[in-house]
Amino acid sequence: MSAQAPVKRITVPQIAARKGDVPIVALTAYTAPMAALVDAHAEVILVGDSLGMVVHGLTSTIGVTLEMMILHGQAVMRGSRQAMVVIDMPFGSYEESPEQAFRNAARVMTETGCGAVKLEGGARMAETIRFLTSRGIPVMGHVGLTPQATLTMGGFKTQGRDQDSWPAHIEDARAVAEAGAFSVVVEGVMEALADRITEAVAVPTIGIGASARCDGQILVLDDMLGLSGRVPRFVKKFGDLGPRADEAIATYAAAVRDRSFPAADQTYR
Repeated sequence: MSAQAPVKRITVPQIAARKGDVPIVALTAYTAPMAALVDAHAEVILVGDSLGMVVHGLTSTIGVTLEMMILHGQAVMRGSRQAMVVIDMPFGSYEESPEQAFRNAARVMTETGCGAVKLEGGARMAETIRFLTSRGIPVMGHVGLTPQATLTMGGFKTQGRDQDSWPAHIEDARAVAEAGAFSVVVEGVMEALADRITEAVAVPTIGIGASARCDGQILVLDDMLGLSGRVPRFVKKFGDLGPRADEAIATYAAAVRDRSFPAADQTYR
């Protein structure tokens, strides 16, 4: 009997080649079981620093550490087989210098086996992205609304409402792509601006709160499954598992209190 051929993970060149082609499906995941579910349907799994809020109950992504990203990245790699896994570089792990970014990105990749890292920031991060990519570290960019910069932005504010700001956002995306990023997340921008960015860069754009005409889309998994509380306007709930989970937990609690659980089928005699 011949052994089953191993499943090959999607590669950076394969994602880059999807520019203007069939849209890229991307979702976040932070644990092995959820990664296994996403893996059957998505080309990209992002271990986002949103895990700080989704998993750890933080109020923002600022408190997320490199160790947290590596721990969850390892879990997602164990739970997935074919999707390319991208891991966010957390706040403070790459901004100081290209050398700092390389040390930490190399640690993330060697300790998890992931396919790429993601950095927030536009033109100001171009030098760092070029430094990383020239040394063999694939980078996904992130422009528009950058959650790690919300303290300076004054909160989670849609970008590009003032058309005079569009050239700066477009230049951010161009700078990131020209520095070597193989794709760019475009978050929380006006639809027409997202369309301009997609036309302006030669690499795939992955939208979140942007435009259906981006080259792909990403959402936070817990948001689209209805497991989060208040979510941004751009989130569509493709499931509503929160109330179903609450009902199941309440049913369990009642069964424990009236001693109907465990029953004969759940005990050893």
